[in-house]
Amino acid sequence: MQQQQFDRAAEDLGNSTHLEHVNVTVPDQRLATLFYVTGLGLTRDPYIMVSDSNMWVNVGRSQFHLPASEAQVLRGHTGLVISGRAALLERLSSVAKKLEGTRFSFSEHNDYVEAICPWGNRIRCYEPDADRFGRITLGIPYVEFDVAPGTARAIAAFYPEIMGIPAEFRNGDGNVARAKVGKNQYLQFRETDLAQPDYDGHHVQIYITDFSGPYRKLQQRGLVSQEDNQYQYRFRDIVDLADGKHLFTVEHEVRSATHPMYLRPLINRNPAVTNRTYADGHEQWDYAMGPDQYDGR
Repeated sequence: MQQQQFDRAAEDLGNSTHLEHVNVTVPDQRLATLFYVTGLGLTRDPYIMVSDSNMWVNVGRSQFHLPASEAQVLRGHTGLVISGRAALLERLSSVAKKLEGTRFSFSEHNDYVEAICPWGNRIRCYEPDADRFGRITLGIPYVEFDVAPGTARAIAAFYPEIMGIPAEFRNGDGNVARAKVGKNQYLQFRETDLAQPDYDGHHVQIYITDFSGPYRKLQQRGLVSQEDNQYQYRFRDIVDLADGKHLFTVEHEVRSATHPMYLRPLINRNPAVTNRTYADGHEQWDYAMGPDQYDGR
């Protein structure tokens, strides 16, 4: 009998193992709670950042970080996998009146629901799809940034050379750079002719295994923007490796795999469970598909 062949490269991660959080500041924690927790159905972390100066919101194994300050708006959108379109639409409808006068809105599309936060951040919510997003049922599969025409190919070259992160350039549905930053997780950079606002300080956070190698390469080019602690540093600018030309700015919070919070277990509530619908044993929302949805091998 012929032995089955497998595509081993499909399981390669490269240097980055996890996209842990997206950080945008918000001026009103109450409105943020209505959108992220009540509307989207996500879960405020019960252990860390529980005062009114910051809130961490769990999305499967990832998070939104929402410090209190003047509103930041990501130039692009964040992709979410979140099961149950009808329930999501009902939750978003339930907060609409309380969010009147803000930039909040939501709309249905063929394969996603787009929800816009009170300050303009766009969230695209998809149903679970193993072929597209892997086995996650709740999580952040990608963050997509709008970038200037002619920059995506050079951005795709930056990540493998500097960060040790696999990346590719695609020119099917527009020019897109796609960097693999975790299991079924990507940073995407899509070219657009639309004018973009100035960068306002929002950031994403990744964990990497070769922590010092990228640091040395970033430092040699003067790209390390902040030294946080033993386990963490940051860079903001993505540049053309050929001539040093600036391509795009978004802060990357880079953590080592030895960071004390690496893959910290996160609680995800089941938003269908309320005081009226309570069912013992159903409080948790599973962030991955179960064994009945596995391929059987």
